[in-house]
Amino acid sequence: MRARLVLLCCVLLVLGAVRAAAAAPVKIRGAWVAIGDWPALWLPKKDLALHYGKSYVFEPVHFVGTPPMVTAIANNEVEIGDLAFSTLPIAVANAGLDDIRVVASDFEDGVDGYHTAWFEVLKDGPIHKVEDLKGKVLATNAAGAAVDVAMKAMLHRHGLEANRDYTEVEAPFPAMQAMLKEKKADLIAAVPPFVFDPGLQAVGRTLFTAKDAIGVSQFTVLTARAPFIAAHRAALVDFMEDTLRIAHWYMDPKNHAAVQQVIAQLTKQDAGRFGWVFTKQDFYRDPNLIPDLDTLQRNVDTTQALGIVNTRLDVKAHSDLSLVEEAAKRLR
Repeated sequence: MRARLVLLCCVLLVLGAVRAAAAAPVKIRGAWVAIGDWPALWLPKKDLALHYGKSYVFEPVHFVGTPPMVTAIANNEVEIGDLAFSTLPIAVANAGLDDIRVVASDFEDGVDGYHTAWFEVLKDGPIHKVEDLKGKVLATNAAGAAVDVAMKAMLHRHGLEANRDYTEVEAPFPAMQAMLKEKKADLIAAVPPFVFDPGLQAVGRTLFTAKDAIGVSQFTVLTARAPFIAAHRAALVDFMEDTLRIAHWYMDPKNHAAVQQVIAQLTKQDAGRFGWVFTKQDFYRDPNLIPDLDTLQRNVDTTQALGIVNTRLDVKAHSDLSLVEEAAKRLR
């Protein structure tokens, strides 16, 4: 009898543990690079996330560029990768992540009437055309990142190749301005919010833009691996629903002053410096978070043409927009 009681207790404990595990929210870690990326903007408005803490919990994880995310995704250290058009094919072709899927849009660069990344040189310096960069030092946030590919594409068009004709150094975006001022780099990549810093505008001059280099680009996309999607589909749809709700709050012009305060708190700067956020001075963001897959395909093909990857990636075969589409239907 005692043995049976012990066995029954063990069974009940196991069942309790299983039920507790089943009821635990799914942990979703999301990668980001710049403050304007959706994973970076998410937690300040988690009060709008109806499913947060119930079906899932969300944790943003910062990276200096999108290439380091690939290793994190491969090691299951993040579940949502905010990959650039350039690192998506790297993840598949070079890292063997054939199960990675594009699930939503982050932002697009160079859409007519909206912002595009700038490449800056010293206003009073000797560089006036792309050819003047021969033998110079160029700063990028990470080799293989979207701004890096745009920079390389422009220089390639003018007959200049990395390592042969110029030196490339890596630096985080916040350090770019100082590198230019101190002449540690002759050209830097500048993206919001750093591109609008009065200090940079006082000393810098735009030599070319990402749009000049590669046209309109689906700059970054949110991605997840197919096994994680299959195992946690319901939680991911809940997450996408909440992300859409948060995105709509940021995009609503009536919230502009409050949005400036959020960005100011995240960057620890004065809110008056962020009048450009979520206006046409900012990057374009699709209101339904639907990526432009045709543009993304063209961008990915540019990456292959530059020799960063050797094989062509079929973007649509590596996309699953059903999560964000289902989430959008709930908000109608």
